[in-house]
Amino acid sequence: MSQTLALLGGTPARTKPFTSWPVFGKPEEKRLLRTLRSGKWGRLDGPETAEFERRFAGLHGCQHGIAVVNGTVSLRLALVAAGIRAGEEVILPSYTFFSTASAVIEANAVPVFADIDLDTFNLDPKAVEAAITTRTRAIIPVHFAGQPADMRAILALARRRKLLVLEDAAHAHAALWRNRPAGSLGDVASFSFQSSKNLTSGEGGIITTNDDALADSCRSIHNCGRVPTGVWYEHHVISGNYRLSEFQSAVLNCQLDRLESQTKTRDRNGQYLAGRIAALPGVYPQKRNADCTRHSYHLFMLRIDRQSFGAPRAAVIKALQSEGVPCSPGYGFSLPQQPMFRNRAFGPYLPGASGKLDYRMVRCPNSDLVCGEQCAWLGQNLLLGSHADMDDIADAFEKIYENRNALARWWNEFGKGVL
Repeated sequence: MSQTLALLGGTPARTKPFTSWPVFGKPEEKRLLRTLRSGKWGRLDGPETAEFERRFAGLHGCQHGIAVVNGTVSLRLALVAAGIRAGEEVILPSYTFFSTASAVIEANAVPVFADIDLDTFNLDPKAVEAAITTRTRAIIPVHFAGQPADMRAILALARRRKLLVLEDAAHAHAALWRNRPAGSLGDVASFSFQSSKNLTSGEGGIITTNDDALADSCRSIHNCGRVPTGVWYEHHVISGNYRLSEFQSAVLNCQLDRLESQTKTRDRNGQYLAGRIAALPGVYPQKRNADCTRHSYHLFMLRIDRQSFGAPRAAVIKALQSEGVPCSPGYGFSLPQQPMFRNRAFGPYLPGASGKLDYRMVRCPNSDLVCGEQCAWLGQNLLLGSHADMDDIADAFEKIYENRNALARWWNEFGKGVL
């Protein structure tokens, strides 16, 4: 394959759109209209949220599901319900979305960042162990891109140190680790239903757990501090109304009907695509952990080596986009470098501890390398098509690699001023 790059005026490798997202149809319309006409639009009035909680929890191997307004709230509520106290430390990866860390701050706890494994993009258990202090109370492994973290090592470490394990499973709907569902592996888990997620209602989240007491605490906090034995105007703990609406749950109940089939398709296509492009020098798809029974592929992630292409990641991504393959570099920098952490802009939280924290000194080399130079993301909707769609993506990678000298010349002459 030696055609001219589309970036330089050639014909794109892909000329038709990929599967759009979200996928929806008559089932969603029917449930939404039924909810609308019932007049029972709130969690306390209608059946949709209760049904969704039961179904989602069951699919993810849990006795309890507590649906909430978003995945940030689900993380924070889980920490508060588990009894995390002001100033205690929670270890989490330096490569994850902002909310994993902001939820810790909003629980009045101290985020401690540990580096990721360069091949899997997930939390490195050795880095976790090195970060533990006498103040550590919890670990938040993120199942990044939809691949479960190294839970064997993380759970063993947590048991030895008596630490809470809160799974951030925002990317991992229906993912399996050693044939066990993500969301049932630690003490408690958090999922997101934001618009890009593999299961979506636009916004929303859920907490899953098999711990009865923890579930009761989460339910109380998400429902204004009420308890089952109390009356309506009786509030036992600091809390709020974080309940998910019946309209969102109506959509989610329909989306849940599609999830198993969609997840199998993503996993099959993700493995096929990884097999094709891994043969190219300088292209490193996310390494699949041996314990990963099923990857949910919220993202197809890879690293791009500049030396192999003679041009930086930005040039390769621009070339991919020109070939008709939507692609992005992902996060621009590691979480400790976020302005909120550099400036300790924690608002009313951590008044006693914030003066002692200096996130400017935190270094996570693998995360920094991935963010600054190497990582590329393809969205989950690209994996909902056929093997022919995956071939188009792989062909685009091969075309760019075979024309890497032309790409390097373009970069040196024009690219720096364009990107």
